[in-house]
Amino acid sequence: MANQDSFINEVTEEVRRDRLFTLFRRYAWIGITIVVLTVAGAAWNEWRKADARAEAQARGDAILAAVEAEDPRARLAALESLRTDAPADAVISLLTATQAIEADGEPAAYEDLVALTTDATVPQIYRDLAALKAAMIGAGEVPPAERIAMLEPLTSPGHTFRPLALEQTALAHVEAGDRDAALEILTGLAGDADASEGLLRRTLQLIVALGGSVDAS
Repeated sequence: MANQDSFINEVTEEVRRDRLFTLFRRYAWIGITIVVLTVAGAAWNEWRKADARAEAQARGDAILAAVEAEDPRARLAALESLRTDAPADAVISLLTATQAIEADGEPAAYEDLVALTTDATVPQIYRDLAALKAAMIGAGEVPPAERIAMLEPLTSPGHTFRPLALEQTALAHVEAGDRDAALEILTGLAGDADASEGLLRRTLQLIVALGGSVDAS
């Protein structure tokens, strides 16, 4: 009886192995396909990252080469050749506007910067920087009220460019003949912990020039 049970168990085990082997031969391709796709996907992802790094490096080198040209018009032309419609080209737009100041004068640069501030495809940080630079180069040419309105969103507490925007706002008030408004802004700016040493020095000098009290500041 024991021998019979042993024989039955051996046969059962053999049948089980045959079934497993059959299943393996039938479905092994699925596992192999998954492994191949996983390896291929990882390899493609690494290639894509390497290609993106190489492209970014090449573009960065081209930008550096453009801004290092001696002639302003040559720098402007080189930067213009690098411009595309991609949102990431906000940096190119800012650099182009800056070079346009030297090459073609401030009006063209101001218009380019203002256009950049309203471009919804550009990251907000670059739009704000464009507004600040536009207000700076527009001094004496653009009405003070227009520059003050452009700078107002940048003067909110915690904004990255708040101290510089406040300085430009105060200068616009001075240009408009509103001494009291300018002194009020400058007095607050003199006690701003986020203001740089250079900005604080300019602020105190302007307060004195306007007849304000440095001690109070």
